[in-house]
Amino acid sequence: MSTARQEISVPGLSSAISHYADAVRFDDLLFISGLTPHDHEGNLIGGDDVVAQTRKVLENIDSVLKHVGAGFKDILKVTLYLTDVSDRTRINPVRQEFFGSSKPASTLVEVSALALPGMKIEIEAVVGLPK
Repeated sequence: MSTARQEISVPGLSSAISHYADAVRFDDLLFISGLTPHDHEGNLIGGDDVVAQTRKVLENIDSVLKHVGAGFKDILKVTLYLTDVSDRTRINPVRQEFFGSSKPASTLVEVSALALPGMKIEIEAVVGLPK
């Protein structure tokens, strides 16, 4: 049995800052790299506002999902990295706005810093692709 592995680069996302793909498809699964609150030119969106940053990250995830013909309902698992875990209550309404009634498995991790200056949040996801 052969498996299909495909590295995916999504137009409109900021360039990778290291050696990774925006997402990797493996059969019917899609692994979305940790996405950041940056626009396509690499500008931080949202300043010090974790809610605005979260919205931009989820918009970037939406770009990946649309690129592969999926939606938020297809996300099986998310991992959120926050520089301040107490921001959880502030970002939850934004998460619900994007996910609607769909509830993926979820892990929240507080970190001392993220890869780029000013970032308060980064989110990665695992997606079950529709057939």
